[in-house]
Amino acid sequence: MNEINEVLILGSIALDTIETKFGKKEDLLGGSATYATIGAGFYGSPIPIGIVGDDFPEKGDEIFNNFSSNLDNIEKKHGKTFSWGGKYHNNGDDRDTLFTDLGVFESFEPVLHSKNVKASWVFLANIHPSLQLSVLNQCKNNPTVITDTMNLWIDTTLQELKKIIKRTDILLINESELSLLTKNENILESSKQVLSMGPQKIVVKLGSKGARCISKNEDISVGVYPVKDVVDPTGAGDVFGGGFVSGLIDNLSTSESMLRGSALASFCIEEFGVSKLININKNDVEKRMESIK
Repeated sequence: MNEINEVLILGSIALDTIETKFGKKEDLLGGSATYATIGAGFYGSPIPIGIVGDDFPEKGDEIFNNFSSNLDNIEKKHGKTFSWGGKYHNNGDDRDTLFTDLGVFESFEPVLHSKNVKASWVFLANIHPSLQLSVLNQCKNNPTVITDTMNLWIDTTLQELKKIIKRTDILLINESELSLLTKNENILESSKQVLSMGPQKIVVKLGSKGARCISKNEDISVGVYPVKDVVDPTGAGDVFGGGFVSGLIDNLSTSESMLRGSALASFCIEEFGVSKLININKNDVEKRMESIK
């Protein structure tokens, strides 16, 4: 039985430049750890793991403080914070990367604070599998592990990724990544392939079609809240993951946890960056959960 009901969230912390048909914004707080921490932080006190440079804005520190249990595992180092620029196509889904500047992230070697090594939950948000393995190897309490990934790691670090998947309880992955991983475009068949690799469940993120959770005993689907204008899709999957994990920690059912994640993600895409997310409350989320049902 796990003793410490905390969730560690590993991922990137970034300053994003985003361009969509609705405009362009620079130096937005972003990164997988950021979005996932905010998603989980509405209902709990997640502990983010990441690195930032000395150019990281004070507003970013304030947001992390508001949504986190502690910032002991965010390293501050002399240099530039990881920055990324992307331009979305008019369909709102496809995007082109305009630039990537790793900055201090290039030499990131996460070291868990001693008081956090017995956390009961670990959310390995989208980041290099070697960093995911490093954090997992530092955990001492046999935590429940939820892992997210992306096509880049499937293409470039498949063997390391498979080591992580083997130690994962629930894998989050989108439909195209699942097909790439298994060389199979049938969601049910490819999910069963992944389940044979180690996880107990797989949650397939289907974008505008919602999400589907498949395990040996269940096949659950949830929809999405109908957002009028998708202003900025960045981070929606990470917010979904954070909300989903917080639901599991709160002992919600799988479907209710997915609904929480889906509702939170719907707010994320309505404005650039995290600007909409940080100005909503639990009541707003609950209303959208009911609407999606």
